[in-house]
Amino acid sequence: MQASPYVLPKPLGTLLSCLPLYPGSLMFVAGLNLALAKSLAPDVRESLLGRKLRLRVTDAQLTFDFELLDGRFSACQNKEAADLTISASAYDFLLLARRQEDPDTLFFSRRLAMEGDTELGLLVKNTIDAIELPVFDLEALKPAQVLARLKARLASR
Repeated sequence: MQASPYVLPKPLGTLLSCLPLYPGSLMFVAGLNLALAKSLAPDVRESLLGRKLRLRVTDAQLTFDFELLDGRFSACQNKEAADLTISASAYDFLLLARRQEDPDTLFFSRRLAMEGDTELGLLVKNTIDAIELPVFDLEALKPAQVLARLKARLASR
């Protein structure tokens, strides 16, 4: 895989790799359910049902295993090969989430890899491309921004 413009320092990746995987997968699917679960077409839900998916953040040495059950994504502890594994650096996943980079560009520059069921990989990619998602904005996570939104919510009650 060709290096992205930014990768986490190896000592940080090694430290992150010491974190238990399952709690990370739980947090990941919570965000995935908020962002995607209700937007999936019925045929996509059917195709994803029970399929083991894995997201690998290469430089952080983190892996998130999940599957779709009962219309929602669920974390799973998958010791075997997943039906589909998508791998990239943390920076490249951030670029994808912020819609600053196209998955095809990352794939053809060898910065994004898909392993496993090719048809499932195309289904996932095309589904994400077709869904109109808000751009992931890191500014919105700054403490001052979060507190301002919370204050506004409390004032409106």
